[in-house]
Amino acid sequence: MPNLDEPERSAIELGAVLHALSDATRLAVVRQIESDGERLCGALMVEVAKSTLSQHLRVLREAGITRTRARGNQRWVSLRRDDLDELFPGLLDVVLRAAERHCRDLGHHTADRSGTPAGAAS
Repeated sequence: MPNLDEPERSAIELGAVLHALSDATRLAVVRQIESDGERLCGALMVEVAKSTLSQHLRVLREAGITRTRARGNQRWVSLRRDDLDELFPGLLDVVLRAAERHCRDLGHHTADRSGTPAGAAS
């Protein structure tokens, strides 16, 4: 099955990217993918309903931030880092650094590479 609907590089618009990154849940998804690489959609660690996560993933994909790859009945999501860096150099780095700083300032724990929130009981 081919990749799901996503814009060509030339069709990615700054306004759509900024809108997609303005939501805390979508930003958390982007941070996880940036940290861990391509992830199975169902393995993303966010505290929203599955249907809500699907909508957030759609917004990210349609904005051109992520690429969703179907493999059987599974969906894998990755960042379109090369496309974003080509079109908007440094934008993603600045947004991710600001998000990390904001989470630290609020005392939120970031997830480790296994997806377990830092400091969580095993």
